Amino acid sequence: MQPIIIILIIVAVAAAVTAALYFAGKKSQQKQAEQQQQLEVHKQYVSMLIIDKKQMRLKDANLPDVVLKETPWYLRRSKVPVVKVKIGPQIATMMCDPTVFDMIPVKKEVRAAISGLYIMEVKALHGKLPAPEAKKQGWWKRTITNLQKKAGAEPLKKKK
Repeated sequence: MQPIIIILIIVAVAAAVTAALYFAGKKSQQKQAEQQQQLEVHKQYVSMLIIDKKQMRLKDANLPDVVLKETPWYLRRSKVPVVKVKIGPQIATMMCDPTVFDMIPVKKEVRAAISGLYIMEVKALHGKLPAPEAKKQGWWKRTITNLQKKAGAEPLKKKK
């Protein structure tokens, strides 16, 4: 009789944790959608010269103090993509979207969509932007691909 009670308690706790995570995720998803809408409202296109780009901690990135104060304490030590740019005569340090960070060419002039200190999108001003580099395959994925090539089968592709 006792093992059944213990199992029921574990199932109830797991259900409660799952429900809490579901509602917390739904709430954060709504919050992110609102923030993305605000970024879209304030988006403007600017021509800028890219001086340098790095992955840095917020406190080392030379961003305004307001940015550090508004950042939650648990994210202050995380690394973010930072781009140093020259917009007209002014040199500024800006944060960047991680998906756009790989496409930004260094020491080239680009036309970018910015919202405050955040670079959202980049378009080439002269020529073409370089394609983002493919990530290195891990040992397991590389082994599977090699075995499939030897067997004459087509490599597995990710679903989009």
